[in-house]
Amino acid sequence: MSKHKSGKRLTKQRLVEMLQTLFQQNPNETFSLKQIFRELKLSTHPAKMLAVDVMDEMAWDDFLTKASDNSYRLNLKTQVQEGTFIRKANGKNSFQPDDGGKTIFVSERNSLFAMNGDRVRVAMMARREKHMKEAMVVEILSHKRDQAVGKLKVEKDYAFLVTEGNIFVHDILIPKKKLKGGKTGDKAVVKITQWPSKDSKNIVGEVIDVLGKEGDNNVEMHAILAQYGLPYTYPKHVEEAAEKIDPGITPQEIARREDFRDVFTCTIDPKDAKDFDDALSIRAIGKETVSQKLKANGQKLWEVGVHIADVSHYVKEGSPIDKEATKRATSVYLVDRTIPMLPERLCNFICSLRPDEEKLCYSVVFTLDDEANVKNYRIVHTVIKSNRRYAYEEVQDILVSGTSSKSSKSSTDPYAEELRTLDRLAKKLRERRFKGGAVKFDREELHFDIDEQGKPVRAYFKKSNDATQLIEEFMLLANRTVAEHIGKVDKPKAKSPQPKAKKTFVYRVHDQPDPTKLETLREFVVKFGYKMKTAGTKGAISKSLNALMDACQGKKEQNLIETVALRAMMKAKYSTHNIGHYGLAFEYYTHFTSPIRRYPDTMVHRLLTKYQDGGRSANQEKYEELSEHCSDMEQTAQQAERDSIKYKMVEFMADKIGNEYDAHISGIQSYGIYCEIDENHCEGMVPMRDLDDDYYDFDERNYCLVGRRHHNKYQLGDPVRIKVARANIEKRQLDFLLADEKPAKRK
Repeated sequence: MSKHKSGKRLTKQRLVEMLQTLFQQNPNETFSLKQIFRELKLSTHPAKMLAVDVMDEMAWDDFLTKASDNSYRLNLKTQVQEGTFIRKANGKNSFQPDDGGKTIFVSERNSLFAMNGDRVRVAMMARREKHMKEAMVVEILSHKRDQAVGKLKVEKDYAFLVTEGNIFVHDILIPKKKLKGGKTGDKAVVKITQWPSKDSKNIVGEVIDVLGKEGDNNVEMHAILAQYGLPYTYPKHVEEAAEKIDPGITPQEIARREDFRDVFTCTIDPKDAKDFDDALSIRAIGKETVSQKLKANGQKLWEVGVHIADVSHYVKEGSPIDKEATKRATSVYLVDRTIPMLPERLCNFICSLRPDEEKLCYSVVFTLDDEANVKNYRIVHTVIKSNRRYAYEEVQDILVSGTSSKSSKSSTDPYAEELRTLDRLAKKLRERRFKGGAVKFDREELHFDIDEQGKPVRAYFKKSNDATQLIEEFMLLANRTVAEHIGKVDKPKAKSPQPKAKKTFVYRVHDQPDPTKLETLREFVVKFGYKMKTAGTKGAISKSLNALMDACQGKKEQNLIETVALRAMMKAKYSTHNIGHYGLAFEYYTHFTSPIRRYPDTMVHRLLTKYQDGGRSANQEKYEELSEHCSDMEQTAQQAERDSIKYKMVEFMADKIGNEYDAHISGIQSYGIYCEIDENHCEGMVPMRDLDDDYYDFDERNYCLVGRRHHNKYQLGDPVRIKVARANIEKRQLDFLLADEKPAKRK
């Protein structure tokens, strides 16, 4: 062995670590051999020769690049990457490369105090034997947000913020004069004014808002929003701008629009909805009513209008309201409230398609035959007057029995025939969509009934039914038609000198599933006796997926297979680059039908109007940037929504400690098993430490835990009996214990 200048024996492993550190801390430097020997204090000939041998090996492994015969530098192509830092409360941080590759582990000591969502530059660390691949943050390129939410702790000489989930190694120090009246135990929003550096590891901040005492419903909901950088109040100047908007409709405005005020039109929404942004109209082609047309002979033709609130008529691009809507990009739906994208005066009154009020719309009007084939369509600005506001439950009653909860039991709803005709046409559209290769995922959603204080009193799953599917199919048809109208460019004729150029547009795109995950799914379902294709055309794979979903319906493994299949799917997003929508099996798809709650729909309305007026193609770079922002905000809003559900779930179970329930395993991780209670669908975790009958290994490929000694197995979907052990509202975490479990039988 060689000796270091200090006299200590220098092992090869130690020299590898020294060289890694030198090059990773100086990723842009090229070092000569003399510089390397000097930096590492290598004075003996054997130590220098060992270093040269080690660097040759590192160059062979692509960790280093040989700049010349006697100089080296870090191989930036493979060793330095940019991407997103993902911080975890348990210290298992990771790095997500920009190219969408696999996440890479980043230990806390190598994190450079990066926050969750920060853009960072990392250097790959040479993999140690029998260790996972690791990265080291070498530079924080930009912080995603400069605010944090937590609980204040005020001492005699200083104060600090304990963050949600303890996401920082150190709490945020707050000078006492920057507390804004906050006291110990208050939840607060803090702006970070000083980030950690080599000189100081402290994070320093100042309180910008004291939310109130922990446990108060409003405080907790505002804390969830603030945690994700989402607004919980509306700027006064934006609300004032909304107050100045004239809701009146002039005769000149009506004259330039198609008039649907005398055509049967209705809205169908959840019973607690206030922002009605879509309506349906139907009339028979010709003089007959819908009822008469049903009795007529020959081919039946229907005019169905999908009418969407004309938000872009009131919200002008670049206005204060538009700037705020752009920033928010979406409404956020927490369990007990909606945080709207637009000011309340617009979303609940002026734009909302309320019954018996004249409203401006942007509409797609279809001529459909009795088989729901589209004979023609037009996209037009309209004025409507909704005859009726229905809740989904009412429409479902009408479709089943002809009466709704609002009509007397002895009389039929006056518009029952219109609704049944819409339902019949929607079923034809749905059947055709699935035949065309659309993927059949009909997942249930957890909902709560909330009392006046915001406390959950009942938990239940909402399932889709004919009423919800009726609306869904016509919205899908409108979205698809609008996307095709702009995106589908006819092939040039032989004599045509120039092909028609594609115009910039905002699409809702969904990429094909990850082939590796599909193969994992195939290998997994084989164990249950199912077959599935993972190769072939997009249509063949989706049809095979649908066959699998149908085959496992009602079986005990249904939830398990659906969960694993969903994990193989990519996330849908907005983009100006159309790649189609895999899940819906549409070559062209966009979002046109909800401009009150989604900003991309407003962008689509503006682009449509521009092109209908003969305008040139819009700036693609601008709209791609906006699309990416909207996709990011959609994900953030969904995370906040999930957190509000978790909070209400724990709050709902807080007075049920010690109760036992039948449940099933809904998730498996290396640190425990997630169980969902069958009765109320609340989910908690049995920590690995409480599975003390054996040492369990996590089989990630087969979604199960397997005991080393007794070979007991816990698998996704298995029925279990659980006892509620802990309900930690602060961490939004439910802990269960397995009750009366006989592990020996779980082989």
